[in-house]
Amino acid sequence: MTNNDILRRVRYALDLNDAQMVAIFGLNEQVVTRAQVKAWLTKNEEPGFVELPDRDLSNFLDGLITDKRGKKEGAKPVTTTRLNNNIIFRKLRIAMNLDEAATLALYELADMPISRHELSAFFRNPKQPQYRSCQDQFLRNFLNGLQIKLRAEEKLKQRLKKTN
Repeated sequence: MTNNDILRRVRYALDLNDAQMVAIFGLNEQVVTRAQVKAWLTKNEEPGFVELPDRDLSNFLDGLITDKRGKKEGAKPVTTTRLNNNIIFRKLRIAMNLDEAATLALYELADMPISRHELSAFFRNPKQPQYRSCQDQFLRNFLNGLQIKLRAEEKLKQRLKKTN
């Protein structure tokens, strides 16, 4: 998965607009314009596509953590200049405040059940023998499960508004 694909999937799952995306980048003190966000969200084969660097995706994910969980006292998070799926997965899980059970439930929603041991292997130190690299299909299905869950909750809220 490319950084741009991850950004598109997170935006869709969380139902974020351009202004909210710019604001999330700003929470990690990165100034971006709507034009930059649009270029990053453009499909790879379309004109105007710009590749999203690891540093910028890391800033977005750190801003998302701040947006969802609040500003942490103390030192500012260190921006990761080289991302891999394990780091991206960890940052998304932190931002969404997901525990093990909730993460496993997302995989169930995406029709890709995994075990607790498989999940914990993604968050281990890479030097440990039980460490496992998070392949694209695991990150993709995590994002699919997140999208299914959040979109279902949004539809339920809209139905409740209409009945009240």
